[in-house]
Amino acid sequence: MSTLHTVNKSPFERSNLQACLGHAQNGDSVLLIEDAVFAAIAGNTFAPKLADAAQDIKLFVLGPDLKARGMDPAKVVDGVNIIDYEGFVDLAAASSTIHSWL
Repeated sequence: MSTLHTVNKSPFERSNLQACLGHAQNGDSVLLIEDAVFAAIAGNTFAPKLADAAQDIKLFVLGPDLKARGMDPAKVVDGVNIIDYEGFVDLAAASSTIHSWL
């Protein structure tokens, strides 16, 4: 089974997303929650990094956190899947390990 990596801090304030992407292995999942959702919007400096990472790992962003921050789901980077809380639970249940990048 794979690892679910959760990232909750803005990549514009901390380097935990960059560290997570460097450690995630082929087949792992990365879920952006809370302020980390800012990285999922196309056109910012992290968009190309996420697009590259999507070739080897599964990328997700929590839709309710996008909405809470007034972000347009239509502008999410290609390769990043929007999920709800039920999808979050499903990811956690399907993973052998969960690593939170705080």
